[in-house]
Amino acid sequence: MAQQSSQQPLQNRPEPEVRRPAVDVVALLVGEHYAPFELGVVYEVFGIDRTGDGVPRFDFAVASVHERVHASYGGMDLLPEHRLERVATADIVCIPALGLETWPHIDLEIDPAVVEALHAVVERGGRILTVCSGSFVAAAAGLLDGRKATTHWRYVEEFAQRFPLVDVQPDVLYVEDGPILTSAGTAAGIDLCLHVVRQDYGSRVANAIARRMVVPPHRDGGQAQYVALPVPVCADDGLGPTMDWIIANLDQELGVDDMASHALMSPRTFARRFRDETGTTPYSWLLARRVDAASRLLEETTLGVDEIASKVGFGSGTVLRHHFGRIRGISPQAYRRTFCCVAEDEERTA
Repeated sequence: MAQQSSQQPLQNRPEPEVRRPAVDVVALLVGEHYAPFELGVVYEVFGIDRTGDGVPRFDFAVASVHERVHASYGGMDLLPEHRLERVATADIVCIPALGLETWPHIDLEIDPAVVEALHAVVERGGRILTVCSGSFVAAAAGLLDGRKATTHWRYVEEFAQRFPLVDVQPDVLYVEDGPILTSAGTAAGIDLCLHVVRQDYGSRVANAIARRMVVPPHRDGGQAQYVALPVPVCADDGLGPTMDWIIANLDQELGVDDMASHALMSPRTFARRFRDETGTTPYSWLLARRVDAASRLLEETTLGVDEIASKVGFGSGTVLRHHFGRIRGISPQAYRRTFCCVAEDEERTA
């Protein structure tokens, strides 16, 4: 396989006008081998009928150029019902992780018809979403030339060497660059799929799906893929009760001394234990929880920024705007315009 695509970089072409449909048509494009969990991630978000929870039913199907595809660990072969004609009508084409048989060399030989079909999706205004090593398929097809992208942290170096025209983001959960969206390993695919749902249908739908899946409804794409130490479960004799107490008192002035006192530890011991259990500092964790709380209020209420800032412990709208912009990458006002549910509900009941 060539180290880089001969296709014209997509950023040199005008981006097609994107008109979102009432319900997305989603195609899960599977190669000869697939990773079951990553395929299941896409199916969980887009493939299950959750209309009983107020979630629109996506027009979802699995497609492949192969009549039979094989799971990484054997015993779970699939017989996809659709071929590339399904990709030709899809608004979103999802590419799951590659099967283990492809590793460690990832010498992909992509069917030229698949390459053509994927480029056609982008050119008519559709989106390509990859999970984990599925980014290798998108890159080999020339879809990522000149774009930002990510993949599983274990394969970032190899990915960068194989595809030097790609602007690799090594330490993020997911990246959206125009019509191409790539995610890191395993659970980061959940975050990216929910991000797409949130964009297309609003936070209430994304939250409903996340609640059924028992996962956080929103993690920023810029969040680090992993921490230096495994994150243990916070047992009753650990920091769990103190974390719950912090979240219940976000509107109060909270310093490390206050947190340590609640945990019955010295500030130094508390800070060390906190980093061991969460991979971050108490202060950084507190700021992230305050931004999370502010995000929910921006989505679900019409409260002003100053009032929200007071309720989540930032004190002033200026402080909230500073930390919100640093963590979310956009202003509170822009976030509300994108994700607020209130206006949507008012339109439905009008």
